[in-house]
Amino acid sequence: MKYALFSLGLIGAASLVACGKSEPPAAPAAPAEAPAAAAAPAPAPSQWPELRVAIDPTYKPFTYKTDAGEPAGFDVDIAKALCDELKSKCVFVEQAWDGMIPGLQAKKYDAIISSMSITEERKQAVDFTGKYYNTPSCVVVKTALNLGAEAAAFKGKKLGVLKASTQEKYAMGELKAAGATIVPYDAQDQVYLDIKSGRLDGTVADVVEVNGGFLSTPDGKDYSCAGGRIPVEFDAKYFGAGAGVAIRKEDTALRDALDAGIKAIRDNGKWKELADKHVPGVDIWGS
Repeated sequence: MKYALFSLGLIGAASLVACGKSEPPAAPAAPAEAPAAAAAPAPAPSQWPELRVAIDPTYKPFTYKTDAGEPAGFDVDIAKALCDELKSKCVFVEQAWDGMIPGLQAKKYDAIISSMSITEERKQAVDFTGKYYNTPSCVVVKTALNLGAEAAAFKGKKLGVLKASTQEKYAMGELKAAGATIVPYDAQDQVYLDIKSGRLDGTVADVVEVNGGFLSTPDGKDYSCAGGRIPVEFDAKYFGAGAGVAIRKEDTALRDALDAGIKAIRDNGKWKELADKHVPGVDIWGS
């Protein structure tokens, strides 16, 4: 009996094959996935992952500290913009002005971005980028005196100046010889305190800085720049070719990178944005 059933099963299977019954064809294989696009290469690491920048935060609106103690001003924002161009992290180092160049030479920091004028005397010790701004200086005394800008006008006046500044060089070279008394200070804001107290008759200062730091304040309302500015014929001798970034002489690659950064922020509008923020309505690029 088992045999008969088995035979019938074989006959049935054969009949199904003869009628052409078959399993449906397998679905075509899905096409292979395209290889994933290669990831964009990571940006090259900066040659200067950290840039230590010296500032003297007593020189508003260029370098000063906020009420919270944070560095601020045009120089500070220029430094940050240049660090962005170099893909570097800016680290600010406070330094008294007369120790700026010795500190750079001692490698306490990598650059000075603090309104340092490019002069032939300083270039004997350090290197500079091109300028990132250029403004004149003036002698500030009481407006009621109605003095001109010539050196002889300040005979008998006691004037405070920032130590190791171009303004000190001019005052010692021209005003002292004409009979003025010149008193050097460690910080420009100390000069303004002594003008307010009556210990000084005035100061020699950058026209933009003195406006932001003194003339525009209640303490400076009775003062002004005598004759508008120091005569232009003294610019080359004392005041140089504008403010640049100071670096050590051997750091030529850093100098070139910073020069490229200055050009980039001039071209892309960042420099103008910062100038308009800190010194609105004033052309501080200069000649």
